[in-house]
Amino acid sequence: MKSYAILVQAAFGILAFASRLPSNMIGTQMTTTSLGNHSLPIPSLVTFGTGVIGGLFHPSPNAEAAKAKIAVLVMHAEQDYTTFYPCRELPVRGYTTLCLNNALSKTGLMNDLDFETMMADVGTGVDYLNNLPGIEKVIIWGHSGGGAMMAAYQNIAENGASACNGTEKIYPCSSAMDGLPAADGVLLIDANFGLSTMTLLSLNPAIKNESTGSDIDSKLDLYNPDNGWTENGANYSAPFTKRFFAGVVSRWNRILTFAEERNKLIEASSGDYSDDEGLVIPDANYIGFNNKFITQDTRFLSHTIHKWPLLHKNGTVSNQIIPSVRVASAGSSTTANSFYDGALKTTITRFLSTFAIRVDANAFRVLADNITGVDWASSQTAPIGSVPGISKPLLTMGNTGHYEYLNAEKIYLASNAEDKSIAFVEGAQHTINVCTECEAYPGEFGDTIKTAFDFMDSWLGKQGRFISL
Repeated sequence: MKSYAILVQAAFGILAFASRLPSNMIGTQMTTTSLGNHSLPIPSLVTFGTGVIGGLFHPSPNAEAAKAKIAVLVMHAEQDYTTFYPCRELPVRGYTTLCLNNALSKTGLMNDLDFETMMADVGTGVDYLNNLPGIEKVIIWGHSGGGAMMAAYQNIAENGASACNGTEKIYPCSSAMDGLPAADGVLLIDANFGLSTMTLLSLNPAIKNESTGSDIDSKLDLYNPDNGWTENGANYSAPFTKRFFAGVVSRWNRILTFAEERNKLIEASSGDYSDDEGLVIPDANYIGFNNKFITQDTRFLSHTIHKWPLLHKNGTVSNQIIPSVRVASAGSSTTANSFYDGALKTTITRFLSTFAIRVDANAFRVLADNITGVDWASSQTAPIGSVPGISKPLLTMGNTGHYEYLNAEKIYLASNAEDKSIAFVEGAQHTINVCTECEAYPGEFGDTIKTAFDFMDSWLGKQGRFISL
């Protein structure tokens, strides 16, 4: 893959990029890293002329030479990650870090995710780092939906288009996915169950009319106190839970069938357009922790099945069943009748390639320790379906202040990599910083950012993994 990157280090370019950074990241001083005061060079603006843009964050001048030769690519599926924690926490620990935004929307108001565009944009970043002077190893770092994206990318990069064009896929990829450059290692940090799965879990089964979000079935309404909801969190009854998930599968399969039928018409040149059609799904947008049910009732996705390392403050580690310490994020009202906040706004082909996944009506359940009845391999964007094809060193981490943490266990168990590691950060919310509302007293969980990135540092810097013995 030919790189068309332009590294802009002129003063104007640097100032343009720096103006988008928090005040503590402008200039040569970064005063709020988890390691205290550290001097870092000003990041270099990197742009590819395709909407992919970000910053190359150089390590500390006194960084270990071996670490500086390891480059980490940070990117999310649709969020702006040019100023996220790894952009400062990895460089101060000595690693060259490229924080890129892909070409897709960052407003959160529209859903323009396209699977193959995401893959190509990650490949652009990997290719750039592979050609950067002094870099010997390239690692991809994915968080949340970015974890789902990076897992899919590495699987395809290692195995070619055969990893995504099989009959098991709802929407097989094209031959354009051949030839993506593989990374040398993968970090999946609080990676979710997949862009597709989280959309499934955000689907409101109470919607009675696919043309509006205002027609609600009260018997399936999460916000109906008769079903177990309160402003402080829910305690849903067993009958409601059963009705709710049955309703999710029923509505999901209707939408999936509709999309597949429309796609056949498009392919036969009998659709409304020759290339694609718009698709708006009321109250199915997963952005903004819009995942239904599990945000309300903390009994679900609340503990691991097996014992794993739990990272505590001050560097201590215990091996145990990992509980979630999260609190309910019930909110005060539904987003069902909101086009921007509630509806998934996509297209037929993008829904099928990016958001679709198959579920078994008889087996689909969300439990305290698992999600069952999901055909992970049917989706392009479910990490559990992607990681079996990854052979490079893999680290999966979960943050116990959130429900997506549980997928770290499922990713680890699904992985076939010889070099794989897992750990959980006690009290970290999904965004890695401490979940203060989860604490029994201030400071209970310490500096979770430091805890998390110190562990990543020890994993990345282990002699013999990416640094030669």
